[in-house]
Amino acid sequence: MTRTTNEQPIGRADTGTPGPSGALVPVLAFAGIVVAVMQTLLVPVIKDLPQLLGTEPSNATWVLTSTLLSGAVATPIMGRLGDLYGKRRMLIASLTVMVVGALISAFTSALLPMIVGRTLQGFAMGAIPLGIGLMRDMLPREKLGSSMALMSSSIGVGGGLALPAAALVAQHTNWHALFYGAAGLGVLSIALTLLVVPESKVRAEGTFDGLGALGLSVGLVLFLLPITKGSDWGWTSATTLGMFAGSAAVLLLWGVYELRSKAPLVDLRTTARPAVLFTNLASIMVGVSFYVVSLVLPQLLQLPKETGYGLGQSMVVAGLLVAPLGLTMMFTAPVYARLSAKYGPKTTLILGMLIIAIGYGAGLGLMSAPWQSLVIAVVLGAGIGLAYSSLPALIIGAVPASETGAANGLNTLMRSIGTSVSSAVIGMVLANTANNVGGVAIPTMHGFRVSFLIATAAVAVGLLLALFLPKQRPAAHTQLRASSEEDANLERAEEALRSFRGRVLDAGGTPVARAKVTLIDRRGRQAGATLSADDGSYALAVPAQGAYVLAARADGHAPLASSATHTGDDSPVDLDLSLPGETVTA
Repeated sequence: MTRTTNEQPIGRADTGTPGPSGALVPVLAFAGIVVAVMQTLLVPVIKDLPQLLGTEPSNATWVLTSTLLSGAVATPIMGRLGDLYGKRRMLIASLTVMVVGALISAFTSALLPMIVGRTLQGFAMGAIPLGIGLMRDMLPREKLGSSMALMSSSIGVGGGLALPAAALVAQHTNWHALFYGAAGLGVLSIALTLLVVPESKVRAEGTFDGLGALGLSVGLVLFLLPITKGSDWGWTSATTLGMFAGSAAVLLLWGVYELRSKAPLVDLRTTARPAVLFTNLASIMVGVSFYVVSLVLPQLLQLPKETGYGLGQSMVVAGLLVAPLGLTMMFTAPVYARLSAKYGPKTTLILGMLIIAIGYGAGLGLMSAPWQSLVIAVVLGAGIGLAYSSLPALIIGAVPASETGAANGLNTLMRSIGTSVSSAVIGMVLANTANNVGGVAIPTMHGFRVSFLIATAAVAVGLLLALFLPKQRPAAHTQLRASSEEDANLERAEEALRSFRGRVLDAGGTPVARAKVTLIDRRGRQAGATLSADDGSYALAVPAQGAYVLAARADGHAPLASSATHTGDDSPVDLDLSLPGETVTA
């Protein structure tokens, strides 16, 4: 069977084209890790930022807030641009913007240029969904599950590994070296991507929705800004409430516009599907749970023992004790692949959330020794790794390949919203429960435990949402569940049953090779595409029963559009496409 762009990855053995390099997955995962480093790069020096930048603490927080906001805005936009113009191209663009931002920050100690640099660094968060999309387009099914799990977890892996590395650099060198290191990693990632990662040939139809991108950006900024700054402005202040109200109004108008747009930035009808909707809502809760441990454990470990509960560790040791959070997430990817192949990503998401709940529950009583922090980090890393790994599989199983980048970009945005909410809420809790000693606010054990309870409650809500995910149909997740080449071959044969198939012929009945055949659904969207084989044969899998249009075109022939209907009875529909003899200019 010939390859279709919405169901089968590039490089499969049946396409006759060479597969992707074995280094594809490590290179894409490395790009995700490099991008995620930006989130925790400044955590070791966060308390010193006001002095380092010569500004007030409330102004210094913009160095972190700007990265968060730009990352949230960039993820769905870069995902859509990747679907339209090439995921590899947009991945390289994202990394390039990050490198420029890191260099700007490296050369300045002034607040405004630093914020500009950090904003550009956050823009690279779009690399995560772009990498997942490239894997979907290129990898064989038997490798896809574990590879996407690793890519999805890279956002946590990079954040966890950056803590000890950044602490070591900040403790022994000038803090600007953090940005030089980040720029160097970015350049290395760009070089590896250029050498190893081919461009995907999968493209979405339509044009970029500039007005939709502007509306989403404004709405997100108005929503996330008061979340991150509410503690400083006051949660009931006119500024905070006004921004929340403005966000609701802008996002409502944006939603109406997107529903009426022929080529929307985000297909809201697709995101309203239960599988997509509940996955995105659960992603917010996973994001909340991930960031709590990143905020609490480093502070607990570094507080002096004289407080009665602090563990008195250095900045570097604290980072090393928290680092297993990211390492465990990395090593969870192959475990997830086996579990998901047997039970499905919904089950692994539920299992991951249960482990997170156990980790935080046990953590309430494991805060009295450094080794206990290590245990918490390992348990939570395993749970968060399973949960993060499940999310792209659930999303990809529910959307067409032409929307993979945008859909995973939106899912990454949901995680960013979760971390934003977590940062604001936990920051407020720790501030309101702190003891004031000599004009310095010292977090209390009560505040740490309340933070863990909040994380446990968030996971409970996420678990409830995950239970509402629809039961998976085997056909919907064939590309994610195959665990061996034999299983993959069987699933490909099953998939081929429900399809349109036939031959592309010219006016004289001669087969036409390499004619492009496109499947268009009733809403005018591309549902699949393929090239005819040397004998003119083609096959296109059908996402669901209903009416479609098959459009065919080839050099030297006028294009053809033919209506066809599939009844959804899992049997192929035979349809030969005869191209008119009229010649056209290529």
